[in-house]
Amino acid sequence: MPVAFDPRAEESLYIQIYEQTNPGVVSIRILSLEGGSLGSGFVVESEGQRVVVTNQHVIEGATDGEIEIAFASGFKARGRVLGRDPDSDLAVLAVEAPPEELHPIPMGDSGALRVGQRVIAIGNPFGLSGTLTIGVVSALGRTLASERETPDGSRFTAPDVIQTDAAINPGNSGGPLINLDGEVIGVNRAIRTETVTVSGEVVNSGVGFAVAINTVKQVLPSLVATGSYDYPYLGLSSLDELSLLEAEALGLPQPTGVYVTLVVPGGPAERAGVRAGNNPTSIPELNAGGDLIVEIDGQPVRYFGELISHLVSQVRVGQTVILTVLRDGERLEIPVVVTARP
Repeated sequence: MPVAFDPRAEESLYIQIYEQTNPGVVSIRILSLEGGSLGSGFVVESEGQRVVVTNQHVIEGATDGEIEIAFASGFKARGRVLGRDPDSDLAVLAVEAPPEELHPIPMGDSGALRVGQRVIAIGNPFGLSGTLTIGVVSALGRTLASERETPDGSRFTAPDVIQTDAAINPGNSGGPLINLDGEVIGVNRAIRTETVTVSGEVVNSGVGFAVAINTVKQVLPSLVATGSYDYPYLGLSSLDELSLLEAEALGLPQPTGVYVTLVVPGGPAERAGVRAGNNPTSIPELNAGGDLIVEIDGQPVRYFGELISHLVSQVRVGQTVILTVLRDGERLEIPVVVTARP
């Protein structure tokens, strides 16, 4: 039988989570001669050090003296950049604050998330610090463009992005997305919308995106220790997904997999012999004859996001991965030595 819904119990849970986690959420203000901007962040513990995590784009271009961090108690201090990761749009800040102001929020496991789970966003939308909104995990495994350009002027891909309908607005960037256990499972990064205010600010439309906390846990120690993180790199481009029409035009045996449209000259994929398409098709700028990657290290991949997700989460620079490709009716295994993103 269905379990009876108790709105009072749910309400009490939200109140408890807010009171438990809000002291660890901060508002970030950038004040400079070029103008100001707003964002959010939260305190975590890494390698015995309490630091503030936020988005790289929140503090982009700011010097340490221009970063103001405000705590829920009203205490304010300057932030100092320890590390930046434009690939995942993350930044880590050190802040001189009394220990009683630094309330680290525990980090959960974004790999255990399921679509439909309740989530809570806390942040500083439009300068309204300590704002709580509620929603669900709308989708998993989304990708966003990196904040960093590739050598050819396009953008690298940031994988493992969580989609949520919890209201996220300008100023929420860098704040935590929290599960019902009071753990951070994502860093709110962006929204997709076609609506703007009269002053030109974008408005939430129910489609928000957060960097998965497992990505944060992976890059955080390196950002704190060295200021940066090296992502593994194959040196190839692909369609995000294949439509039936595209698969038919390319003469592919299936519409799933990662179809290689470009291999970077001198990159790992080219050196290993991965092949891109170069034969024109009925679709403009789509060339046939390229490899269709169907597995990486024995793990099936249905689209580009799954390939990048495996590469970022499971592979380190210098490792060799095995790409299983379909080429001219044959199934081939190609070893590729992974380098760092240039």
